[in-house]
Amino acid sequence: MSAEPESRNAVSKPIHFHLEATDQAARLGAISTSHGVIRTPAFMPVGTAATVKAMFPECVKATGTDVLLGNTYHLMLRPGAERVARLGGLHQFMNWNGPILTDSGGFQVMSLAKLRKISEQGVIFQSHIDGATHELTPERSIEIQVLLGADIVMAFDECTPFPCKREEAQESMELSMRWAERSKTAFGSQTHHALYGIVQGGIHPDLRERSAKALLDIGFDGYAVGGLAVGEGQEMMLKTLEQTVPCLPADKPRYLMGVGTPDDILSAVERGIDMFDCVMPTRSGRHGQAFTWEGRVNLRNAVHADDPRPLDAASACPAANSYSRAYLHHLVKSGEYLAAMLLTWANVHFYQDFMQAIRTAIAENRFQDFARETRARLGSQDEDRGGAPVI
Repeated sequence: MSAEPESRNAVSKPIHFHLEATDQAARLGAISTSHGVIRTPAFMPVGTAATVKAMFPECVKATGTDVLLGNTYHLMLRPGAERVARLGGLHQFMNWNGPILTDSGGFQVMSLAKLRKISEQGVIFQSHIDGATHELTPERSIEIQVLLGADIVMAFDECTPFPCKREEAQESMELSMRWAERSKTAFGSQTHHALYGIVQGGIHPDLRERSAKALLDIGFDGYAVGGLAVGEGQEMMLKTLEQTVPCLPADKPRYLMGVGTPDDILSAVERGIDMFDCVMPTRSGRHGQAFTWEGRVNLRNAVHADDPRPLDAASACPAANSYSRAYLHHLVKSGEYLAAMLLTWANVHFYQDFMQAIRTAIAENRFQDFARETRARLGSQDEDRGGAPVI
């Protein structure tokens, strides 16, 4: 059972979340923003550096994508938030007129930056691009995201590594909660941006509960579950979700950060999650792999060299229904740019078809049957988690 709707320190409502239907814990809803409506459950393609790699913005929109993710860390390094603001903001800069969510940069500081030094104030780090020294604090992270013009801004946090000792997870969580309060103060009373808090606490239920309570006391427009999909495995991730989601308010969006295999999405929707992001569909496309309703296809494999069939004849995506597997195999093996473009297009389209099918199943009160049937078609696990091999 979810936490009661918030009453303490309630923030203004630059976004509105409407819960339309439920099917057990799975939720169908819509998030209204100043740049349009996000249908939930929603998948956000990752546009880290103001671009979904290998895709035109118009093409991304045509797949059914409602919202994109950009990143504070990458955009502060280049081209710079102030420059983007002078050029009209991120929407105009990248020619995307739909909603944008920006990650705060905390995860990238942990995973990419060199010589990272964390203090109460923030993080001093060296850029992975040129080694230049930068400082990122809760106040600066919020300032950057507002300068970019993001519809949904994320509080600055430390992404707790895995594995780590319980004491380290607790210290990290408590630091993130202090940073969350500073993020809220720096955010102030924005009328066109929303602010999400991020639950941390590693794999420890009591730390997750304490983190969620701290965030509810501060008051946010939505709540994310961070610090997962960092090596703990699916079973532990889902167990952590089961312990965390009931602590979150039922009337606010719930976002599971950085998670996005089809099986993980089904499992998280079953536990009440509304929003997802992951590099998987775009990264896989650049490496010759395609997602279809019959499972993943590795176009590098020689079995496709003489196959005249399209990638997926039932798909409405031209990349999936208009090019033969033989041709796609040729492009991949030849290292042609078009390979990444076509396979990324097909993958993002598949993901949005997948999310629409989830939304329809919840609306028709048959999500459990849909999830079971879909797992049977795709395999209960994907290759990255040790499941059936990709064809």
